Amino acid sequence: MTAEIDTRALTQYLGRALDGGVSGELTTSLISGGRSNPTYRVTDSDRTWVLRRPPYGHVLPSAHDMKREFTVIEGLTNTSVPVPTTVLLCEDTDVLGAPFYLMEFIDGVPVGTVDQASSLTSDERRRLGFDLVDTLAALHGVDPDAVGLGSFGRPDGYLERQLDRWERQWDASCTIHRPEVSVLLDKLRRALPTSHFPGVVHGDVKLDNVLASRDDHGKIVAVLDWEMATLGDTLADVGIMLSFWDQPGTIDNPITEGLARLDGFPTRTELLDRYTTQRGIEIPDVDWYTVFADFKIAVILEGINTRHTQGGTVGDGFDDIADMVGPLLQRALELAATSSVTELRR
Repeated sequence: MTAEIDTRALTQYLGRALDGGVSGELTTSLISGGRSNPTYRVTDSDRTWVLRRPPYGHVLPSAHDMKREFTVIEGLTNTSVPVPTTVLLCEDTDVLGAPFYLMEFIDGVPVGTVDQASSLTSDERRRLGFDLVDTLAALHGVDPDAVGLGSFGRPDGYLERQLDRWERQWDASCTIHRPEVSVLLDKLRRALPTSHFPGVVHGDVKLDNVLASRDDHGKIVAVLDWEMATLGDTLADVGIMLSFWDQPGTIDNPITEGLARLDGFPTRTELLDRYTTQRGIEIPDVDWYTVFADFKIAVILEGINTRHTQGGTVGDGFDDIADMVGPLLQRALELAATSSVTELRR
């Protein structure tokens, strides 16, 4: 699948849509094929932006909504959550063949792989882990109504709808029958917790979705990839964070490959203690949220694999996606089997 942007069409559009138009020749380059949304660096002679568009090929229903990403980033601009400044949203598919949005380019340091995080010192990794938790707690403390996001979603019934949604997504994407899926769904439905902490949910909390400061690698300067953001149960984000936070003695998340086991990173227990202290809450049934996170990530990966087999991905890093689904489902089953939540063990 070609990753090229029609620079002529984009130049003409930005000439009309941007104050002052485009200065000089416009160039574009793929930053990341994105296991989700392709992301491009766009540059004229004076400025640099980032362009996000939906994936090519197979797209799951209700997924990859550019307006959704744009809206939540715009809403969080003046909060303590570090996000890029939005520039414009284009919903006219005649321009580039799909909706897209433009935001400022943040010159930060990626820290989402073992190789990238290995370049940090132990102290930097420790502070970065805690800053991720502090940033998440700050996000969950945002009053949606105060930032124009009061109608961004429906917290009531969020967890039930999530289970229904990801079951539908699995049915729409699955390439082989996996009985683990129905077993996990049954366990999750029987053990469904009561939601107590509604708020803005990011939906994909991991180090790969933040940038660290070039001056201080222990400080986050931008939270990215808001495509799954909504209003819901904020503890779902905690489960996602823990799913990506590998620990000694446990099966690694196949995406992160032991990233958080690098020296210096806080433990899961330290992350939870920091989060609950920051928010002044206690977290019940955290195992449910972590099992659900593993299940949800597995479904997302199955969808990406389907898109890849149909030629709808751009960039590298997709050939091993199918091999990640089974281990995540198995890890979820193993955590459920040893959980303190009775209904998960059954």
